[in-house]
Amino acid sequence: MSKTIDYYFAPQSPWTYLGHQRFVQIAQAAGATVRVMPMDLGLVFPLSGGLPLGKRAPQRQAYRLVELARFSKAMHLPLNLHPQFFPVAGDPAAKLIIAVNMHHGTEAALRITGAVLGAVWHQERDIADAVTLAALLSEHQLDAACLTLSNTPEVQSRYDSFTQSAINAQVFGAPSYVVNGEVFWGQDRLDFVAEALKP
Repeated sequence: MSKTIDYYFAPQSPWTYLGHQRFVQIAQAAGATVRVMPMDLGLVFPLSGGLPLGKRAPQRQAYRLVELARFSKAMHLPLNLHPQFFPVAGDPAAKLIIAVNMHHGTEAALRITGAVLGAVWHQERDIADAVTLAALLSEHQLDAACLTLSNTPEVQSRYDSFTQSAINAQVFGAPSYVVNGEVFWGQDRLDFVAEALKP
């Protein structure tokens, strides 16, 4: 029987970017079902004692850059430590991912998630801009109507629901993977996720 992974993330998260493709590969290899659940970190952080990047202590901000560079090199993934469009609002992209999931299904939602993450951290593109989001849909052969769908109350309701679900699951950062009620926080915990997915 295949297992289900609740995949909580924010589309502007560099750590989600660094782990995304490996996560997809692990889930596929295990035959797991993925529930793609972008969340609003702005609502999750305060409830868990977390601080937005700009309010963290200088030494924490500095070490974050060191770790991003380390993981980028180790995983052979290009990453701009100071992207032109960051910080950036994640809501428009999160809702586009939800719309793609509704219209095209999980595989397409995972594909557009990877595209959005790469747009921020590698391609210097503004994922809060509708023109950028429309271009990403086109580049990945996805229906342009998903952009319109992303601005509907139904999609907003799902986004709110995913955020509340993350809070209920005790999630406090991105990415987080929940398997059988167990939270695995961070792309550096993917080995444990793979282990949890074994029969």
